Amino acid sequence: MAVETSGQPGLKRSLSLWAIVLLGLGYMTPTVMFDTFGIVSIQTNGAVTLAYLVALVVMLFTAISYGRMSRVFPSAGSAYTYTRETMNPRLGFLVGWAALLDYLLLPLVNTLIIRIYMTALFPSVPAWVWVVLVIAILTGLNAWSVTSTAKVNTVLVVFAVTMIAVFVALALGQLADGMGTGTLFTTEPLFHEGVHSAAVLTGATVVCFSFIGFDAITMYAEEARDKNIVPKAIVITLLIGGAIFVVSAFVAQAVFPDASGFEVTDDPLPEMALIVGGKLFQLLFVSAAFAATLASGLASHASVSRLLYVMGRNGTLRPARLFGYVHPTRRTPIFSIVVVGAVCLLAITPSLELVASMINFGALVAFSFVNLSVIAHFAVRRRECRTPKQIALNVALPLVSTAMTGVLWSFLHRDALIFGLAWVAFGVVYAIFVAKRSGRDLTDVDLHDDTLEPASA
Repeated sequence: MAVETSGQPGLKRSLSLWAIVLLGLGYMTPTVMFDTFGIVSIQTNGAVTLAYLVALVVMLFTAISYGRMSRVFPSAGSAYTYTRETMNPRLGFLVGWAALLDYLLLPLVNTLIIRIYMTALFPSVPAWVWVVLVIAILTGLNAWSVTSTAKVNTVLVVFAVTMIAVFVALALGQLADGMGTGTLFTTEPLFHEGVHSAAVLTGATVVCFSFIGFDAITMYAEEARDKNIVPKAIVITLLIGGAIFVVSAFVAQAVFPDASGFEVTDDPLPEMALIVGGKLFQLLFVSAAFAATLASGLASHASVSRLLYVMGRNGTLRPARLFGYVHPTRRTPIFSIVVVGAVCLLAITPSLELVASMINFGALVAFSFVNLSVIAHFAVRRRECRTPKQIALNVALPLVSTAMTGVLWSFLHRDALIFGLAWVAFGVVYAIFVAKRSGRDLTDVDLHDDTLEPASA
């Protein structure tokens, strides 16, 4: 079954609940906690677990809003569609444009990380060779079919999660031998002298990057076998991903109470694996990190191409006939997929730190407006705010979630904020330019798509 619009071929409904969950987990990169452990441990004074718990609570509140809105508007457009349909088309465009910063840059970040891995292993091979090869593989798989993307992603994610479980088991053995805190039954990884709330919140802002992925699940709304499985997949993905991060962070912090023993604090994953399991496990764990990064690149490439497709289908991105095009037999938005691959070619030159600092801006914009769209749709448009239950669900809950996201906003890196605002300003210029050339406001487009008709949820 395919979702068709205006007689044109649409995306194919072929993804099961667990295929979508695993795509979300792949997007989240399960091993990322180990990559950022050194930096966050320094920032929080050894409270990485607490930073993840704070971020998880914020994400859970937001996940509820995503789940509710995905039932009402089962479209691949996510925050862009929700804001556009419940609040204002122009505001929806700006939210979608800001979210593009997050979604477009994450495949680029993953390509950068893989480039770093491969050039370290094979320094004689030019970096651009690895970038082109990775992009060709990811673009080819995504263009072929969403089911092939999901199958490859599943293999990569299962391997990565299995190796994380092995790390936890080996680390427990080291704890039993007296390493670190010497016991798992301790509150040291959560609370100890020198831990301050401001530092933990700063760390939570950094690690919220790890949770980016549960929201991208909404991009598969038009490819789910049943549109009702998407809200379930959002919550399941966040809970499983959150459990992986919190458990592995707690055990790692118990074994490594601070980052003073690492030679490289920017990415201590190889050192952590070597210390707990030796050379062989180090090789396996680095391989798992590579697999997880490849899975994230695959899943993030797939999700952002769906956002580009919906924005093209709605006339927001020009030329609309290309961005909104779906291959008649492959049932994939092939032009949008190729565009994402072209953007990833930028991974040949920039630094990881520069690009990674820009991503959280787009994510926090999306999180904020999804929560606000719940209020706009249920409390304002449908006036479901008369009973205590309705007020709690449709006003209080999304407001609390918005406030929590606002706390993360206040700790956003200055460079990320500046670049994000510049990106939004560029989007405004783009909208004005297109409107003048075409004589039509690109946000003033009717959505001729059955999937966008509000459901009764």
